[in-house]
Amino acid sequence: MDQATPNYTKWLYLFIGIAVFVNFSGLFVPIIGPDGTLYASIAKTMVQHNNYVDLFAFGTDWLDKPHFPFWVTALSFKLFGFKTWAYKLPGILFMLMGAYYTYLFAKNLYNKQIALWSVLILLTAQHILLSNNDVRAEPYLTGLIIASVYHFYKSYTPNNFWHLLIGCIFAACAIMTKGMFALIPIGGAIAGHFMITRQWKQLLNWRWLIAAILTVMFILPEIYCLRQQFDLHPEKLVFDKHNVSGIKWFLWDSQFGRFFNTGPIKGSGDPTFFVHTTLWAFLPWSLLLFAGIYQFIKKGIKNVQGTEWYCLCGSVITFLLFSASKFQLPHYLNIIFPFFAIITAQYLYNVKSEKNIRAIRITQIIIIVLMLAAISILQYFFQSGYFNVLMGIILAILFIALLFLPQAIADSPIPRTIFRTLLATFIVNLYLTTVFFTALMHYQAGSEIGMWLNQNNPQKLPIVQTGDDNVWALEFYSNEPIIYMNPDGTGPLPNGPFLLYTPIPIADGLAAKGWHIQVVKTFPRYWVSRLKPAFLNKATREKELTTVEVALVTKYN
Repeated sequence: MDQATPNYTKWLYLFIGIAVFVNFSGLFVPIIGPDGTLYASIAKTMVQHNNYVDLFAFGTDWLDKPHFPFWVTALSFKLFGFKTWAYKLPGILFMLMGAYYTYLFAKNLYNKQIALWSVLILLTAQHILLSNNDVRAEPYLTGLIIASVYHFYKSYTPNNFWHLLIGCIFAACAIMTKGMFALIPIGGAIAGHFMITRQWKQLLNWRWLIAAILTVMFILPEIYCLRQQFDLHPEKLVFDKHNVSGIKWFLWDSQFGRFFNTGPIKGSGDPTFFVHTTLWAFLPWSLLLFAGIYQFIKKGIKNVQGTEWYCLCGSVITFLLFSASKFQLPHYLNIIFPFFAIITAQYLYNVKSEKNIRAIRITQIIIIVLMLAAISILQYFFQSGYFNVLMGIILAILFIALLFLPQAIADSPIPRTIFRTLLATFIVNLYLTTVFFTALMHYQAGSEIGMWLNQNNPQKLPIVQTGDDNVWALEFYSNEPIIYMNPDGTGPLPNGPFLLYTPIPIADGLAAKGWHIQVVKTFPRYWVSRLKPAFLNKATREKELTTVEVALVTKYN
Protein backbone atom coordinates (compact mmCIF):
# COMPACT_ATOMS: atom_id res chain seq x y z
CA MET A 1 0.00 0.00 0.00
CA ASP A 2 2.10 2.90 -1.20
CA GLN A 3 0.29 6.20 -0.91
CA ALA A 4 3.38 8.39 -0.54
CA THR A 5 2.57 10.82 -3.39
CA PRO A 6 3.31 14.51 -2.84
CA ASN A 7 -0.41 15.39 -2.65
CA TYR A 8 -1.13 12.57 -0.22
CA THR A 9 1.83 13.53 1.97
CA LYS A 10 0.56 17.12 2.13
CA TRP A 11 -2.71 15.83 3.54
CA LEU A 12 -0.80 13.85 6.16
CA TYR A 13 1.06 17.00 7.21
CA LEU A 14 -2.22 18.93 7.33
CA PHE A 15 -3.78 16.30 9.58
CA ILE A 16 -0.70 16.32 11.81
CA GLY A 17 -1.13 20.10 12.10
CA ILE A 18 -4.77 19.64 13.12
CA ALA A 19 -3.75 16.96 15.62
CA VAL A 20 -1.22 19.37 17.15
CA PHE A 21 -3.92 22.04 17.40
CA VAL A 22 -6.30 19.61 19.13
CA ASN A 23 -3.54 18.73 21.62
CA PHE A 24 -3.23 22.45 22.40
CA SER A 25 -7.00 23.00 22.63
CA GLY A 26 -7.08 22.55 26.40
CA LEU A 27 -4.22 24.98 27.02
CA PHE A 28 -6.43 27.56 28.76
CA VAL A 29 -8.76 25.16 30.59
CA PRO A 30 -8.06 25.43 34.36
CA ILE A 31 -5.60 22.89 35.76
CA ILE A 32 -7.29 19.75 37.04
CA GLY A 33 -6.66 18.81 40.66
CA PRO A 34 -5.50 17.31 42.78
CA ASP A 35 -2.27 16.22 41.05
CA GLY A 36 -2.00 18.92 38.39
CA THR A 37 -2.70 21.77 40.79
CA LEU A 38 -0.32 20.24 43.34
CA TYR A 39 2.54 20.16 40.81
CA ALA A 40 1.74 23.69 39.66
CA SER A 41 1.76 24.92 43.27
CA ILE A 42 5.12 23.29 43.96
CA ALA A 43 6.69 24.97 40.92
CA LYS A 44 5.03 28.26 41.89
CA THR A 45 6.57 28.00 45.37
CA MET A 46 9.98 27.38 43.78
CA VAL A 47 9.77 30.65 41.87
CA GLN A 48 8.29 32.70 44.71
CA HIS A 49 11.04 31.66 47.13
CA ASN A 50 13.77 31.45 44.49
CA ASN A 51 14.55 27.98 45.85
CA TYR A 52 15.04 25.31 43.20
CA VAL A 53 16.56 22.72 45.51
CA ASP A 54 13.75 22.03 47.99
CA LEU A 55 10.24 20.83 47.15
CA PHE A 56 7.41 22.11 49.36
CA ALA A 57 3.65 21.50 49.52
CA PHE A 58 1.35 22.76 52.28
CA GLY A 59 4.39 24.74 53.40
CA THR A 60 6.16 21.53 54.44
CA ASP A 61 8.79 19.27 52.87
CA TRP A 62 7.40 17.17 50.03
CA LEU A 63 8.91 13.86 48.89
CA ASP A 64 7.12 12.03 46.13
CA LYS A 65 8.38 13.01 42.66
CA PRO A 66 11.82 14.07 41.39
CA HIS A 67 12.62 17.64 40.37
CA PHE A 68 12.88 17.80 36.57
CA PRO A 69 9.24 18.67 35.65
CA PHE A 70 9.15 21.25 38.45
CA TRP A 71 12.33 22.88 37.17
CA VAL A 72 10.91 23.11 33.66
CA THR A 73 7.56 24.42 34.90
CA ALA A 74 9.29 26.93 37.17
CA LEU A 75 11.24 28.22 34.17
CA SER A 76 7.97 28.66 32.28
CA PHE A 77 6.50 30.55 35.25
CA LYS A 78 9.60 32.75 35.36
CA LEU A 79 9.13 33.64 31.70
CA PHE A 80 5.34 33.93 31.49
CA GLY A 81 3.95 34.27 35.02
CA PHE A 82 1.70 32.01 37.08
CA LYS A 83 -0.81 31.21 34.36
CA THR A 84 -2.70 28.05 33.44
CA TRP A 85 -1.18 27.92 29.98
CA ALA A 86 2.32 28.54 31.35
CA TYR A 87 1.94 25.37 33.43
CA LYS A 88 0.61 23.22 30.58
CA LEU A 89 2.82 24.52 27.75
CA PRO A 90 6.11 22.77 28.67
CA GLY A 91 4.41 19.38 29.08
CA ILE A 92 2.70 19.65 25.70
CA LEU A 93 5.97 20.71 24.06
CA PHE A 94 7.74 17.68 25.53
CA MET A 95 4.93 15.50 24.20
CA LEU A 96 5.36 17.05 20.74
CA MET A 97 9.09 16.40 21.03
CA GLY A 98 8.12 12.78 21.64
CA ALA A 99 6.02 12.84 18.46
CA TYR A 100 9.00 14.19 16.52
CA TYR A 101 11.28 11.45 17.85
CA THR A 102 8.58 8.88 17.10
CA TYR A 103 8.72 10.11 13.52
CA LEU A 104 12.53 9.87 13.40
CA PHE A 105 12.59 6.41 14.96
CA ALA A 106 9.84 5.00 12.72
CA LYS A 107 11.44 6.52 9.62
CA ASN A 108 14.79 4.88 10.44
CA LEU A 109 13.17 1.54 11.22
CA TYR A 110 10.68 1.55 8.33
CA ASN A 111 9.88 4.44 6.00
CA LYS A 112 8.51 7.98 5.91
CA GLN A 113 4.89 7.00 5.41
CA ILE A 114 4.86 4.70 8.44
CA ALA A 115 6.61 7.45 10.37
CA LEU A 116 3.89 9.98 9.52
CA TRP A 117 1.15 7.51 10.41
CA SER A 118 2.94 6.82 13.70
CA VAL A 119 2.89 10.51 14.59
CA LEU A 120 -0.83 10.79 13.79
CA ILE A 121 -1.70 7.70 15.80
CA LEU A 122 0.34 8.90 18.78
CA LEU A 123 -1.11 12.42 18.78
CA THR A 124 -4.69 11.12 18.57
CA ALA A 125 -4.47 8.34 21.16
CA GLN A 126 -7.14 9.24 23.69
CA HIS A 127 -5.03 9.30 26.83
CA ILE A 128 -2.32 11.38 25.14
CA LEU A 129 -4.97 14.01 24.37
CA LEU A 130 -6.34 13.82 27.91
CA SER A 131 -2.86 14.07 29.42
CA ASN A 132 -2.11 17.20 27.42
CA ASN A 133 -5.08 18.79 29.17
CA ASP A 134 -4.49 17.21 32.58
CA VAL A 135 -0.71 17.70 32.56
CA ARG A 136 1.29 15.68 35.08
CA ALA A 137 4.66 13.97 34.62
CA GLU A 138 3.65 11.71 31.72
CA PRO A 139 3.95 14.16 28.77
CA TYR A 140 7.52 14.91 29.87
CA LEU A 141 8.31 11.25 30.36
CA THR A 142 6.81 10.16 27.03
CA GLY A 143 8.96 12.61 25.09
CA LEU A 144 12.14 11.90 27.05
CA ILE A 145 11.93 8.10 26.81
CA ILE A 146 11.38 7.83 23.05
CA ALA A 147 14.08 10.49 22.51
CA SER A 148 16.54 8.47 24.59
CA VAL A 149 15.71 5.23 22.75
CA TYR A 150 16.19 6.92 19.38
CA HIS A 151 19.61 8.34 20.26
CA PHE A 152 20.80 5.07 21.81
CA TYR A 153 19.67 3.32 18.62
CA LYS A 154 21.60 5.83 16.49
CA SER A 155 24.69 5.51 18.70
CA TYR A 156 25.54 2.16 17.10
CA THR A 157 23.86 2.48 13.69
CA PRO A 158 26.31 3.99 12.85
CA ASN A 159 28.53 4.18 15.92
CA ASN A 160 28.27 7.74 17.17
CA PHE A 161 29.38 9.05 20.56
CA TRP A 162 27.29 12.22 20.35
CA HIS A 163 24.11 10.20 19.99
CA LEU A 164 25.18 8.17 23.02
CA LEU A 165 25.76 11.37 25.01
CA ILE A 166 22.39 12.87 24.06
CA GLY A 167 20.66 9.57 24.78
CA CYS A 168 22.15 9.62 28.28
CA ILE A 169 20.98 13.19 28.87
CA PHE A 170 17.42 12.29 27.90
CA ALA A 171 17.56 9.11 30.01
CA ALA A 172 18.79 11.08 33.02
CA CYS A 173 16.02 13.66 32.60
CA ALA A 174 13.50 10.81 32.41
CA ILE A 175 14.85 9.38 35.67
CA MET A 176 14.66 12.84 37.25
CA THR A 177 11.03 12.98 36.14
CA LYS A 178 9.67 9.70 37.47
CA GLY A 179 12.45 7.60 38.98
CA MET A 180 14.51 4.57 38.03
CA PHE A 181 11.58 2.79 36.34
CA ALA A 182 12.04 5.18 33.42
CA LEU A 183 14.96 2.98 32.39
CA ILE A 184 12.72 -0.05 31.84
CA PRO A 185 11.25 0.94 28.44
CA ILE A 186 14.61 2.42 27.37
CA GLY A 187 16.67 -0.61 28.39
CA GLY A 188 13.91 -3.00 27.36
CA ALA A 189 13.83 -1.62 23.81
CA ILE A 190 17.60 -1.71 23.23
CA ALA A 191 18.58 -4.82 25.21
CA GLY A 192 15.48 -6.73 24.12
CA HIS A 193 16.31 -6.25 20.43
CA PHE A 194 19.89 -7.39 20.94
CA MET A 195 18.87 -10.45 22.92
CA ILE A 196 16.18 -11.62 20.50
CA THR A 197 18.46 -11.10 17.48
CA ARG A 198 21.39 -12.62 19.43
CA GLN A 199 23.67 -9.64 18.94
CA TRP A 200 25.67 -10.44 22.07
CA LYS A 201 28.63 -8.26 21.09
CA GLN A 202 26.38 -5.25 20.77
CA LEU A 203 24.67 -6.06 24.07
CA LEU A 204 28.00 -6.32 25.92
CA ASN A 205 29.64 -3.42 24.11
CA TRP A 206 31.71 -1.01 26.20
CA ARG A 207 29.50 1.89 25.12
CA TRP A 208 26.79 0.79 27.54
CA LEU A 209 29.18 1.04 30.47
CA ILE A 210 29.99 4.58 29.37
CA ALA A 211 26.26 5.23 29.02
CA ALA A 212 25.64 4.03 32.59
CA ILE A 213 28.44 6.25 33.95
CA LEU A 214 27.20 9.29 32.01
CA THR A 215 23.60 8.75 33.10
CA VAL A 216 24.67 8.55 36.75
CA MET A 217 26.64 11.78 36.30
CA PHE A 218 23.66 13.53 34.76
CA ILE A 219 21.31 12.62 37.66
CA LEU A 220 23.70 14.11 40.23
CA PRO A 221 21.67 17.37 40.43
CA GLU A 222 18.72 15.31 41.69
CA ILE A 223 20.93 13.43 44.16
CA TYR A 224 22.33 16.73 45.44
CA CYS A 225 18.89 18.29 45.96
CA LEU A 226 17.53 15.27 47.82
CA ARG A 227 20.61 15.11 50.02
CA GLN A 228 20.33 18.79 50.88
CA GLN A 229 16.64 18.65 51.74
CA PHE A 230 16.36 15.26 53.42
CA ASP A 231 19.51 13.21 54.00
CA LEU A 232 21.28 16.06 55.80
CA HIS A 233 18.19 16.60 57.97
CA PRO A 234 17.24 13.31 59.67
CA GLU A 235 15.12 15.29 62.14
CA LYS A 236 12.52 16.07 59.47
CA LEU A 237 9.23 14.20 59.68
CA VAL A 238 8.43 12.57 56.31
CA PHE A 239 5.77 9.88 55.82
CA ASP A 240 5.29 10.07 59.61
CA LYS A 241 8.90 8.97 60.11
CA HIS A 242 12.19 10.58 61.00
CA ASN A 243 15.54 9.84 59.37
CA VAL A 244 14.05 9.38 55.88
CA SER A 245 16.61 9.33 53.07
CA GLY A 246 15.54 11.25 49.99
CA ILE A 247 18.24 9.53 47.93
CA LYS A 248 17.01 6.06 48.93
CA TRP A 249 13.46 7.15 48.14
CA PHE A 250 14.54 8.35 44.69
CA LEU A 251 16.62 5.28 43.81
CA TRP A 252 14.33 2.65 45.31
CA ASP A 253 11.21 3.45 47.32
CA SER A 254 9.48 5.83 44.90
CA GLN A 255 9.18 3.16 42.20
CA PHE A 256 10.31 -0.23 43.48
CA GLY A 257 8.51 0.38 46.78
CA ARG A 258 5.27 0.84 44.85
CA PHE A 259 6.04 -2.13 42.58
CA PHE A 260 6.59 -4.49 45.52
CA ASN A 261 3.97 -2.68 47.65
CA THR A 262 6.50 -2.10 50.44
CA GLY A 263 6.61 1.70 50.35
CA PRO A 264 4.44 4.22 52.20
CA ILE A 265 2.15 4.56 49.14
CA LYS A 266 0.43 1.24 48.50
CA GLY A 267 -2.02 -0.16 45.98
CA SER A 268 -3.87 -3.35 45.11
CA GLY A 269 -2.90 -4.33 41.59
CA ASP A 270 -4.99 -6.26 39.08
CA PRO A 271 -3.00 -8.21 36.42
CA THR A 272 -5.64 -7.36 33.79
CA PHE A 273 -5.82 -3.65 34.67
CA PHE A 274 -3.68 -2.38 31.80
CA VAL A 275 -5.36 -4.66 29.26
CA HIS A 276 -8.77 -3.03 29.68
CA THR A 277 -7.10 0.34 30.26
CA THR A 278 -5.43 0.09 26.85
CA LEU A 279 -8.81 -0.59 25.25
CA TRP A 280 -9.98 2.96 26.07
CA ALA A 281 -6.67 4.80 26.61
CA PHE A 282 -5.35 3.99 23.11
CA LEU A 283 -8.68 4.62 21.38
CA PRO A 284 -9.44 4.85 18.52
CA TRP A 285 -6.50 2.60 17.67
CA SER A 286 -6.56 0.01 20.46
CA LEU A 287 -8.08 -2.92 18.56
CA LEU A 288 -5.72 -2.26 15.64
CA LEU A 289 -2.83 -2.26 18.14
CA PHE A 290 -3.78 -5.71 19.44
CA ALA A 291 -4.02 -7.00 15.88
CA GLY A 292 -0.71 -5.34 15.06
CA ILE A 293 1.09 -6.96 18.00
CA TYR A 294 -0.28 -10.37 17.05
CA GLN A 295 0.76 -10.02 13.40
CA PHE A 296 4.14 -8.59 14.39
CA ILE A 297 4.97 -11.58 16.59
CA LYS A 298 3.60 -14.02 14.02
CA LYS A 299 5.80 -12.62 11.24
CA GLY A 300 8.75 -11.90 13.48
CA ILE A 301 9.08 -15.50 14.60
CA LYS A 302 9.57 -16.50 10.96
CA ASN A 303 12.27 -13.87 10.41
CA VAL A 304 13.86 -13.10 13.76
CA GLN A 305 17.06 -11.55 12.43
CA GLY A 306 15.31 -9.40 9.86
CA THR A 307 12.81 -7.89 12.31
CA GLU A 308 13.20 -4.85 14.54
CA TRP A 309 12.22 -5.76 18.08
CA TYR A 310 12.79 -2.37 19.71
CA CYS A 311 9.17 -1.28 19.75
CA LEU A 312 7.73 -4.60 20.87
CA CYS A 313 10.31 -5.12 23.63
CA GLY A 314 10.20 -1.52 24.85
CA SER A 315 6.42 -1.63 25.16
CA VAL A 316 5.58 -5.20 26.12
CA ILE A 317 8.29 -5.57 28.80
CA THR A 318 7.10 -2.34 30.41
CA PHE A 319 3.46 -3.38 30.02
CA LEU A 320 4.05 -6.73 31.73
CA LEU A 321 6.02 -5.19 34.61
CA PHE A 322 3.35 -2.57 35.17
CA SER A 323 0.71 -5.32 35.11
CA ALA A 324 2.62 -7.23 37.80
CA SER A 325 2.86 -4.11 39.96
CA LYS A 326 0.56 -3.57 42.92
CA PHE A 327 0.30 0.18 42.21
CA GLN A 328 -1.46 0.96 38.92
CA LEU A 329 -2.82 4.12 37.33
CA PRO A 330 -4.08 4.54 33.74
CA HIS A 331 -1.63 7.29 32.78
CA TYR A 332 1.37 5.02 33.45
CA LEU A 333 0.91 3.52 29.98
CA ASN A 334 1.44 6.80 28.11
CA ILE A 335 5.22 6.38 28.12
CA ILE A 336 5.02 3.37 25.78
CA PHE A 337 2.46 4.86 23.39
CA PRO A 338 5.17 5.91 20.88
CA PHE A 339 6.10 2.22 20.53
CA PHE A 340 2.43 1.28 20.27
CA ALA A 341 1.94 3.91 17.55
CA ILE A 342 4.80 2.55 15.44
CA ILE A 343 3.59 -1.05 15.81
CA THR A 344 0.08 -0.01 14.75
CA ALA A 345 1.29 2.10 11.83
CA GLN A 346 3.51 -0.62 10.36
CA TYR A 347 0.65 -3.10 10.69
CA LEU A 348 -1.71 -0.83 8.75
CA TYR A 349 0.94 -0.18 6.12
CA ASN A 350 1.54 -3.90 5.51
CA VAL A 351 -2.02 -5.21 5.59
CA LYS A 352 -2.84 -6.80 2.22
CA SER A 353 -5.71 -9.22 2.69
CA GLU A 354 -9.10 -7.99 1.50
CA LYS A 355 -10.63 -9.82 4.45
CA ASN A 356 -8.41 -7.96 6.92
CA ILE A 357 -8.99 -4.64 5.18
CA ARG A 358 -12.76 -5.15 5.39
CA ALA A 359 -12.46 -6.13 9.07
CA ILE A 360 -10.43 -3.00 9.82
CA ARG A 361 -12.94 -0.79 8.02
CA ILE A 362 -15.92 -2.28 9.88
CA THR A 363 -14.10 -2.16 13.24
CA GLN A 364 -13.17 1.49 12.86
CA ILE A 365 -16.65 2.47 11.68
CA ILE A 366 -18.10 0.89 14.83
CA ILE A 367 -15.54 2.71 16.99
CA ILE A 368 -16.26 6.02 15.24
CA VAL A 369 -20.02 5.61 15.73
CA LEU A 370 -19.55 4.71 19.41
CA MET A 371 -17.22 7.66 20.06
CA LEU A 372 -19.56 10.16 18.40
CA ALA A 373 -22.55 8.62 20.16
CA ALA A 374 -20.70 8.88 23.49
CA ILE A 375 -20.16 12.64 23.26
CA SER A 376 -23.71 13.15 21.97
CA ILE A 377 -25.10 11.28 24.98
CA LEU A 378 -22.71 13.15 27.27
CA GLN A 379 -23.87 16.51 25.94
CA TYR A 380 -27.53 15.47 26.21
CA PHE A 381 -27.28 14.54 29.88
CA PHE A 382 -24.56 16.98 30.99
CA GLN A 383 -26.15 19.93 29.16
CA SER A 384 -23.05 22.07 29.04
CA GLY A 385 -23.77 25.72 28.43
CA TYR A 386 -20.53 26.09 26.47
CA PHE A 387 -21.81 24.44 23.32
CA ASN A 388 -22.19 27.66 21.32
CA VAL A 389 -22.90 28.36 17.66
CA LEU A 390 -19.23 28.70 16.69
CA MET A 391 -18.32 25.35 18.22
CA GLY A 392 -21.35 23.79 16.58
CA ILE A 393 -20.24 25.08 13.17
CA ILE A 394 -16.67 23.79 13.66
CA LEU A 395 -17.84 20.34 14.73
CA ALA A 396 -20.37 20.24 11.88
CA ILE A 397 -17.65 21.05 9.33
CA LEU A 398 -15.46 18.28 10.75
CA PHE A 399 -18.40 15.85 10.62
CA ILE A 400 -19.12 16.68 6.97
CA ALA A 401 -15.40 16.24 6.26
CA LEU A 402 -15.56 12.86 8.00
CA LEU A 403 -18.30 11.77 5.59
CA PHE A 404 -16.82 13.02 2.32
CA LEU A 405 -13.14 14.07 2.58
CA PRO A 406 -11.45 10.64 2.94
CA GLN A 407 -12.81 9.47 -0.43
CA ALA A 408 -11.44 12.61 -2.08
CA ILE A 409 -7.89 12.41 -0.72
CA ALA A 410 -7.14 8.67 -0.61
CA ASP A 411 -7.52 5.96 -3.23
CA SER A 412 -7.18 2.95 -0.90
CA PRO A 413 -9.61 1.78 1.81
CA ILE A 414 -7.10 1.71 4.67
CA PRO A 415 -6.03 5.38 4.32
CA ARG A 416 -9.67 6.36 3.92
CA THR A 417 -10.58 4.55 7.10
CA ILE A 418 -7.74 6.12 9.02
CA PHE A 419 -8.50 9.65 7.81
CA ARG A 420 -12.10 9.11 8.85
CA THR A 421 -10.97 7.86 12.26
CA LEU A 422 -8.74 10.90 12.70
CA LEU A 423 -11.59 13.29 11.91
CA ALA A 424 -13.82 11.53 14.44
CA THR A 425 -11.08 11.88 17.06
CA PHE A 426 -10.76 15.60 16.32
CA ILE A 427 -14.52 16.04 16.80
CA VAL A 428 -14.58 14.11 20.08
CA ASN A 429 -11.62 15.84 21.66
CA LEU A 430 -12.42 19.36 20.52
CA TYR A 431 -15.78 18.84 22.19
CA LEU A 432 -14.19 17.47 25.35
CA THR A 433 -11.66 20.26 25.81
CA THR A 434 -13.59 23.32 24.62
CA VAL A 435 -17.06 22.33 25.84
CA PHE A 436 -17.09 19.55 28.44
CA PHE A 437 -13.92 20.26 30.44
CA THR A 438 -14.47 24.02 30.26
CA ALA A 439 -17.88 23.53 31.91
CA LEU A 440 -16.65 20.81 34.25
CA MET A 441 -13.93 22.98 35.80
CA HIS A 442 -16.52 25.38 37.22
CA TYR A 443 -17.18 22.66 39.80
CA GLN A 444 -13.55 22.67 40.97
CA ALA A 445 -14.18 25.14 43.76
CA GLY A 446 -10.55 25.81 44.62
CA SER A 447 -9.64 27.27 41.23
CA GLU A 448 -12.96 29.11 40.92
CA ILE A 449 -12.54 30.71 44.34
CA GLY A 450 -8.91 31.59 43.68
CA MET A 451 -9.77 33.44 40.47
CA TRP A 452 -12.81 35.09 42.11
CA LEU A 453 -10.76 36.32 45.09
CA ASN A 454 -8.19 37.86 42.77
CA GLN A 455 -10.95 40.15 41.48
CA ASN A 456 -12.90 40.62 44.72
CA ASN A 457 -10.35 41.12 47.47
CA PRO A 458 -9.25 44.74 46.98
CA GLN A 459 -8.05 45.02 50.58
CA LYS A 460 -5.83 41.96 50.01
CA LEU A 461 -7.10 40.36 53.20
CA PRO A 462 -5.33 37.15 54.26
CA ILE A 463 -6.96 33.98 52.94
CA VAL A 464 -7.45 31.03 55.28
CA GLN A 465 -8.71 27.60 54.34
CA THR A 466 -9.35 24.39 56.20
CA GLY A 467 -7.97 22.08 53.52
CA ASP A 468 -9.74 19.69 51.15
CA ASP A 469 -9.32 18.21 47.66
CA ASN A 470 -9.26 21.75 46.20
CA VAL A 471 -6.48 22.98 48.45
CA TRP A 472 -3.77 23.15 45.79
CA ALA A 473 -6.12 24.64 43.21
CA LEU A 474 -6.80 27.56 45.52
CA GLU A 475 -3.11 27.90 46.36
CA PHE A 476 -2.07 28.07 42.71
CA TYR A 477 -4.83 30.35 41.43
CA SER A 478 -4.84 32.77 44.36
CA ASN A 479 -2.55 35.78 44.07
CA GLU A 480 -2.44 35.99 47.87
CA PRO A 481 -0.69 33.36 50.03
CA ILE A 482 -2.88 30.75 51.71
CA ILE A 483 -2.92 30.12 55.47
CA TYR A 484 -4.00 26.62 56.50
CA MET A 485 -6.26 26.07 59.50
CA ASN A 486 -7.34 22.79 61.05
CA PRO A 487 -11.05 21.94 60.72
CA ASP A 488 -11.48 22.38 64.49
CA GLY A 489 -10.40 26.01 64.22
CA THR A 490 -6.90 25.57 65.57
CA GLY A 491 -3.77 26.76 63.83
CA PRO A 492 -1.97 30.06 63.27
CA LEU A 493 -4.48 32.71 62.22
CA PRO A 494 -4.19 36.40 61.27
CA ASN A 495 -4.81 38.96 63.98
CA GLY A 496 -7.12 41.11 61.87
CA PRO A 497 -10.00 40.33 59.52
CA PHE A 498 -9.46 37.55 57.02
CA LEU A 499 -11.32 35.60 54.34
CA LEU A 500 -12.12 31.99 55.12
CA TYR A 501 -12.71 29.30 52.50
CA THR A 502 -14.37 26.26 54.01
CA PRO A 503 -17.27 23.79 53.61
CA ILE A 504 -20.49 25.07 55.17
CA PRO A 505 -20.66 22.49 58.03
CA ILE A 506 -17.18 23.52 59.22
CA ALA A 507 -18.09 27.21 58.98
CA ASP A 508 -21.26 26.57 61.04
CA GLY A 509 -19.19 24.76 63.64
CA LEU A 510 -16.75 27.65 63.91
CA ALA A 511 -19.59 30.14 64.25
CA ALA A 512 -21.00 28.09 67.12
CA LYS A 513 -17.65 28.47 68.89
CA GLY A 514 -17.83 32.24 68.77
CA TRP A 515 -16.47 33.22 65.40
CA HIS A 516 -18.25 36.08 63.67
CA ILE A 517 -18.68 34.79 60.13
CA GLN A 518 -20.27 36.76 57.31
CA VAL A 519 -20.82 34.69 54.16
CA VAL A 520 -19.54 36.54 51.10
CA LYS A 521 -20.16 33.98 48.34
CA THR A 522 -20.93 30.28 47.97
CA PHE A 523 -19.59 27.88 45.34
CA PRO A 524 -20.66 24.38 44.25
CA ARG A 525 -17.91 21.79 44.63
CA TYR A 526 -17.20 18.39 43.12
CA TRP A 527 -14.05 16.30 42.82
CA VAL A 528 -13.76 16.64 39.03
CA SER A 529 -11.11 13.94 38.61
CA ARG A 530 -13.56 11.32 39.94
CA LEU A 531 -16.56 11.58 37.66
CA LYS A 532 -19.69 9.57 38.36
CA PRO A 533 -22.80 9.10 36.19
CA ALA A 534 -25.01 10.80 38.77
CA PHE A 535 -22.89 13.95 38.51
CA LEU A 536 -22.76 13.88 34.70
CA ASN A 537 -26.57 13.79 34.58
CA LYS A 538 -27.89 17.32 35.13
CA ALA A 539 -31.10 15.93 36.62
CA THR A 540 -29.23 14.25 39.50
CA ARG A 541 -26.14 16.48 39.70
CA GLU A 542 -27.34 18.66 42.55
CA LYS A 543 -27.32 15.68 44.94
CA GLU A 544 -23.65 15.01 44.15
CA LEU A 545 -22.48 18.54 44.88
CA THR A 546 -21.32 19.97 48.16
CA THR A 547 -21.28 23.69 48.85
CA VAL A 548 -18.31 25.69 50.05
CA GLU A 549 -18.28 29.32 50.99
CA VAL A 550 -16.02 32.30 51.27
CA ALA A 551 -16.72 34.12 54.51
CA LEU A 552 -15.39 37.29 56.08
CA VAL A 553 -14.15 36.58 59.60
CA THR A 554 -13.92 39.76 61.68
CA LYS A 555 -13.56 38.65 65.29
CA TYR A 556 -13.28 35.75 67.71
CA ASN A 557 -14.87 35.91 71.16
